[in-house]
Amino acid sequence: MSTRDNIIGAVPATKVPRYAGKGTFARIADIHEVSDYDIAILGVPFDGGTSYRPGARFGPMAVRQAARTLRPGYHVELGVAPVQELQVVDAGDVAVTPYNIDEACQQIQDHAAEILRGGDRRIVSIGGDHTIALPNLRALHAKHGPVALVHFDAHLDTWDTYFNAPVTHGTIFRRAFEEGLLIEDHSIHVGIRGPIYDQIDLEDDARMGFKIIRAGDLDVIGIDAAIDVVRRRVADVPVYLSIDIDVLDPAFAPGTGTPEAGGLTSRELLKMLRKMTGLNIVGADVVEVAPAYDHAEITCVAAATVVFDIISLMAAGVRTGLPVNGEVANALT
Repeated sequence: MSTRDNIIGAVPATKVPRYAGKGTFARIADIHEVSDYDIAILGVPFDGGTSYRPGARFGPMAVRQAARTLRPGYHVELGVAPVQELQVVDAGDVAVTPYNIDEACQQIQDHAAEILRGGDRRIVSIGGDHTIALPNLRALHAKHGPVALVHFDAHLDTWDTYFNAPVTHGTIFRRAFEEGLLIEDHSIHVGIRGPIYDQIDLEDDARMGFKIIRAGDLDVIGIDAAIDVVRRRVADVPVYLSIDIDVLDPAFAPGTGTPEAGGLTSRELLKMLRKMTGLNIVGADVVEVAPAYDHAEITCVAAATVVFDIISLMAAGVRTGLPVNGEVANALT
């Protein structure tokens, strides 16, 4: 639990209605209002790596707006009050070029590294397309070394290139493997479905040490067994949690760039996340929210809720004594 004496929390809805007031995520403190912090929520408005429908550059703004629906005081299922127990801040948006992927990745990496510098700070990025996960992982690697990846997505994102581009939203985890950013044989995809380009895509993915829980597997083994697989896979090492909102079925997340039928329900995703207590989550992202394709903020509300669950999981981990350097062994129960 945080030792900060003067935590600045969210603006209380009993004082200012949720539809009014400051525009930070769930109306929490801006990073410039505090001298130190535990968790920073960072917007990354970049979608230059997308391969189908663009528009995720508008995701951070839209997810912040939808986060006004949240009551961040207490997470009932996880039993934590993250914005009261930890100093959680909104770090604004990365100033990122829309024209050059490599330059954008460097800008994101540099900004994330600055956010992470000092203490046991953790980061949750709101995308943007999934390209942003690679610079995040690079920044985390500089602080923690290799991490395990828990990846919720309809797609593997371990393809080699797309139209000869080595870094896109569908290739980042191959690049992360090649760069040694991931702990070998500790990473897992959850929610994968739909067709692929070739059988070799699965073979390459397995060769890189990934395990897959397909969306349809949940119908057979159930959520509890799936989470047990995730826990045994990542053990007690530092974890990067990456959530592409298209892991949800288009009925629950229409506002995304590459929708695939047959996905998770919002309740299934949230149930899985809420059973991941004890994992040492040092960084995370929620990506691929493209609000132009959304209806009545369905996708944005789901994404905002997922972000709140992630900071609550981080708070629960800090409360139980999990450090970001992963020194606590056998902490999972």
